[in-house]
Amino acid sequence: MKILVTGGAGFIGSAVVRHIIKNTQDSVINVDKLTYAGNLESLVSVDKNERYVFEQVDICDRAELDRVFAHYQPDAVMHLAAESHVDRSITGPSDFIQTNIVGTYTLLESTREYWNGLSEQAKKAFRFHHISTDEVYGDLPHPDDQDGQIYNHKLPLFTEETSYGPSSPYSASKASSDHLVRAWLRTYGLPTIVTNCSNNYGPYHFPEKLIPLVILNALEGKPLPIYGKGDQIRDWLFVEDHARALYKVVTVGNVGETYNIGGHNEKQNLEVVKTICSILDVLVPKETPYSKQITYVTDRPGHDRRYAIDATKMSDELNWQPEETFETGLRKTIEWYLANQEWCQHVQDGTYQRERLGI
Repeated sequence: MKILVTGGAGFIGSAVVRHIIKNTQDSVINVDKLTYAGNLESLVSVDKNERYVFEQVDICDRAELDRVFAHYQPDAVMHLAAESHVDRSITGPSDFIQTNIVGTYTLLESTREYWNGLSEQAKKAFRFHHISTDEVYGDLPHPDDQDGQIYNHKLPLFTEETSYGPSSPYSASKASSDHLVRAWLRTYGLPTIVTNCSNNYGPYHFPEKLIPLVILNALEGKPLPIYGKGDQIRDWLFVEDHARALYKVVTVGNVGETYNIGGHNEKQNLEVVKTICSILDVLVPKETPYSKQITYVTDRPGHDRRYAIDATKMSDELNWQPEETFETGLRKTIEWYLANQEWCQHVQDGTYQRERLGI
């Protein structure tokens, strides 16, 4: 297959590109605008491969998208290009509207025109895979809402049938793009699939997100900011497990279906930060525990309290399971950041110095 991957220089996108090039015989056309979060250094392990090509293109640029489709003639699209940081969406929502909604619409229309020109056999085999987030569902009941009872697995999970209830400009823009993708299937017959994933973590993650931010701040002796009480619960998914799941969906998933992808790792933010500190205490010991750097700051506006994915459908229908536990994945992540300080410095130069956004 020839797979067009949008946002392939981003965190999840680059993991998908690396997975495809290293573990399959498929080719990748990486289409990325290279915003602050896109970095070609994340692809140095594959960028010399003859099955990989990069095109610096904005998904809002219809003419350039049409050119890419005409030139490369892909068999599938994996659409990961998106603005994704909730705090940034609170500070400046316009980029999220433009990229996530207008960009997805533009990509759908360019794809539809290309798809309409294919043979009937090629049209039937083609796939448009839209990668989204569990945040479109809003939030779930929290154990603290259950009369103080200790968390148990009887609390509800997000399923593929959960109603949408986005809380932030980011999640609202992703919900909108999900609806557009499904409408292009219903109205025009474009063969689309949607996946909604839980919080990803792992190597090459831009350090505005919780785990890389905490790792780098801890190493530099800076405060480790905890929003509110730190009791917000997220389901953590190792990015390489997610990449495997996404490739499985685009190759064997069924048109018109939605698949929820989660890591089966519900953790409170405070627990995540303390676990990072404990691992760093072993790997890079110092006189005082890293947990002494934890500070509590004003919570994010409209902060969802709990996300949790039911990934039964992925397991039962597509035979996918995460390979990493949270403990093994987090240790691998920390070890990667310790070994790749130069990458960390490069991605922040002139763009972001881990300042607080979204206040």
